[in-house]
Amino acid sequence: MKKFILGVFAVALTVSVGSTISHAKVMYNKDYFGETIIHEAIFEDTLIHLARNNTLGFVELRAANPTLDPWIPGKGAKIVLPKQHILPDAPREGIVVNLPEMRVFFFKEQGQAPITYPISIGREGLQTPTGSTSIVRKKAGPTWRPTARMKKEDPSLPDVVPAGPDNPLGTHALYLGWPQYMLHGTNKPYGIGRRVSSGCMRMYPENVKEFFPQVPVGTKVTVVDQPIKVGWIESKMYLEVHPTQDQAVKIEEDGVVPSYEITKSDIKYINQKAGARSKDIDWEKVRTAVQEHRGYPVLILQ
Repeated sequence: MKKFILGVFAVALTVSVGSTISHAKVMYNKDYFGETIIHEAIFEDTLIHLARNNTLGFVELRAANPTLDPWIPGKGAKIVLPKQHILPDAPREGIVVNLPEMRVFFFKEQGQAPITYPISIGREGLQTPTGSTSIVRKKAGPTWRPTARMKKEDPSLPDVVPAGPDNPLGTHALYLGWPQYMLHGTNKPYGIGRRVSSGCMRMYPENVKEFFPQVPVGTKVTVVDQPIKVGWIESKMYLEVHPTQDQAVKIEEDGVVPSYEITKSDIKYINQKAGARSKDIDWEKVRTAVQEHRGYPVLILQ
């Protein structure tokens, strides 16, 4: 009788442990995904159209190609499409937004690379907040109600804008736990990848339609402000530097931002990521990457 009871207990324990293991979260274990692409321009190409056609934002494409005319890059010009991304230093679950790169990462499947889309964020004085929240509700065909501040700035605004082509929220909206903030579409798609909103995060119309049905209510959202990211690609370490939020405006206006020196906190972060191999870091390449802030991974340790 004792043996029978012990046997049943052992089976139950095995089932319990097996069940626990099968339900454990499996995080994506690489520091990066995607690849950088070099596109040879045709006569009709502009950076603003290439950005949308390649799920990129305008500022990130201009930062990657600072010497090109954004409207007439020229037939045969080699254009960097920065489609390889080092992941932000944030929990790899739910939705992660990194404000300097104006990009959202959605970890839909356990253990798989995230889905990513460019966004626009809050302009100066109306910054998108950082921190943790969640998707509290979703709405297809949302209604837009201008805030009191918006009405004061533009008294001609209506009290309510129903769903339709003139709605600034576009076709879909995902509301955050932060009141008056959301991820939504837009009726002005060429503002994506720029600091143009009142704090919300806008997406290309085609992207929000794809994104909306995949995101359940309750999904965790983490918003960070990390212009510098470091990660291992295979056995080599790379640095990805984006313009800060303040620099993004200057990038859009003239394509060039005055360089700045690397900070002590940047150095500490890079050394920590390198660990025992920190002595092998090429600091000259680090300084160049920080000064140029091209927004794609640059080799700094091999």
